[in-house]
Parts: sequence; C-alpha cells; structure tokens
Amino acid sequence: MKLFLPGPVSVRSEVLKQFDKPVIGHRTKEASEIQKSITINMQKIFGTKEQILVSTSSGTGLMEGAIRSCTKKRALICAIGSFGELWQRLGLENGIETDILRSDDGEATDPNKLEEALKAKEYDFVGITHNETSSGILNSLDELKPLIDKYPHIIWALDTVSSAGGTPIDQDKYGIDIAITSSQKCLSLVPGLSFASFSQKAVEKAKTVENRGHYFDLLLLYKYVKEHNYQYPSTPAISNMVAAEYQLNYIVNEEGLENRFKRHEEMSEYFKKWANENFEVFGNKKYLSPTITCVKNTRNLEFDTISQEFMKKGFLISNGYGKLAGKTFRVGHMGDTRLEDIKEFTKTFDEILNK
Repeated sequence: MKLFLPGPVSVRSEVLKQFDKPVIGHRTKEASEIQKSITINMQKIFGTKEQILVSTSSGTGLMEGAIRSCTKKRALICAIGSFGELWQRLGLENGIETDILRSDDGEATDPNKLEEALKAKEYDFVGITHNETSSGILNSLDELKPLIDKYPHIIWALDTVSSAGGTPIDQDKYGIDIAITSSQKCLSLVPGLSFASFSQKAVEKAKTVENRGHYFDLLLLYKYVKEHNYQYPSTPAISNMVAAEYQLNYIVNEEGLENRFKRHEEMSEYFKKWANENFEVFGNKKYLSPTITCVKNTRNLEFDTISQEFMKKGFLISNGYGKLAGKTFRVGHMGDTRLEDIKEFTKTFDEILNK
C-alpha cells in the first residue's frame, strides 16, 4: 500500500531492515554514538547549532514538553488550523494560561495581528505552527522574523512536524528557540520518535519554571544528554534510533538537503497543478505547503467511496480534518515519495474520476 497521507508516510525497505538488527543496550557506547549521529544530522535539518533532544513519543509529547518547560507567565499559540488548537489545549490542560491567535481558514499567521496580541498581554512563550496538515498552509518565517527579533525575552517555539526534512527551517537564522518534529512525516521513518532543538535561552528559561513534569521535562532531557554522553534518563526506543541514524544519514549525506527540498517542491507543484485542473487547491496561494495539499471537494465526491476505490488500487489518501472533513481531502507528498509516484497517483485518480 502506497501512503499519500499527511503522515505516516511510506518507509524505504532499507530503513525497515534496520529493525532486523539485534537490540543493543541503551547505556552502551554504541548507543551514545548512534544518538550523537542523530544529533549532528538533525542540527543540519533544523538549521541550528543548538542541542537536539529525542523523545520516544509523537511530536505532541515534545509540544507539551515545550510549553510546560518554558512558560512561567503566559503562553500564546498561533494557530493556522487544528494542530495549533491542539497546542493551546496542551497548555491549558497543564494549568498554563494559554491564549490562541487563530487565523482564518486557509490563511497564515498575520504579523500585524500577532503584534497586537503581544502588545495586549505579557507573554513569555509563543508557539507557532510552521506547516499545518489540516489546512495545507505554511507560515512565512520571513514575515514573522521582525517580531521575533523585537521580542527577545519570549521563547519562540516552532511546530515543524510536517515540514522538517521537506523544506528549509533555518532555525538559527530566524531566532527560533525550540523546533519540534516527528519521525513519521518528511523524515520517512516509522512512527515512534520525535525530535526537538533546545536553545541555550530556552535552557535558562526552563531553569526558572517549576513543575515542568518529568518525562517531557526538556531541561531534564537536556541535562542528561549533556552529562551522560547523548543518553536519556528513560529507556528510549533504541531500535527506532538505529533506523533513524541510518535514514538521517541518507537524507543529509546521500540525497542531500537541497536535493530533498527541491524534490518536495517539484512534487508539490505537479500535484497542485493537477488539483487545480480537476478540483481547487484550498488556501491562500501565497502560503501553500510544499509537503501536503488540501484540496476543495468541488465535485462533492463521497470521500469514503473514493477512498475505497484508491485502496483497491493500493493507495491511501486522507479526508479533510476537523471542520474541513468532507469539504476537503488531503494528499501528502513528502518523505521519500518521488515525482513518479505522484504521477502514478494522479493517473490513478484520473481513472477513478472518469469511471
């Protein structure tokens, strides 16, 4: 089955074979070397010199860890869809006063509205969704950078769950303190791991925050990595890390990041052209995601019927998410998917539409 979902994505057989290797001890020198290699390559993917933390969880775990570890007063979440709204809930459910700045459907975060919010209240943590899988929108870090520079006391956190490894992040260039991503999207790994960068500014802020929790205490993870040669306080998913080391080395040193980013752009452009010819791409054209396309269901297709047709032919796509369910459907073009895969997919879609 070929996955054209917003995640998880199809995983290369060479990566899956890494799970055939014997399990190693998580306190061994070998484990430290694996985790050091992951750090070096994730720094390149995030575009940072800051410390990398790895968690045996989905990205949601590190999103919760970020807001809880680095908010002392009040948090603000910039939501461009459902997963920004999730980040607000994570704050509220941890007893943190957490406000939300919602963008209109299909729009990116408006810097002017964000500045109004920052002037209205005192925030010390701002979470931004970089790439929103429910709407297919990519926030512009170029537009937000002047505000990031203007408020250096704020910890700026970025949800790059569906963008890291598929489009440039350039964390240090934009002044981002925490970038978070998951294994099962643009990195083309199986679900089960998440990665975060953690700046020195975030470290110092976390030291002032009480009740950071335990498992997702980013300061605890940071200290343990530093003091124990890239190891972690709890037993991690070490076999997943073996596969991650292999795949991240492939991404950075074999395919190369620039080639990978270009491939994602080519897939996105090809599919969006097809989608506009047959339906209509959802969202502001200025901010469309290079890793996922949200398509308006202009033909009023019954999604379950279409989905069954695709499954018969060995493909999986996704319905719209939340309030966009039924009104849209979503196609992921990320990870190790190739342009020829997208062409095969659109040819199959044409056959289904012309039945």
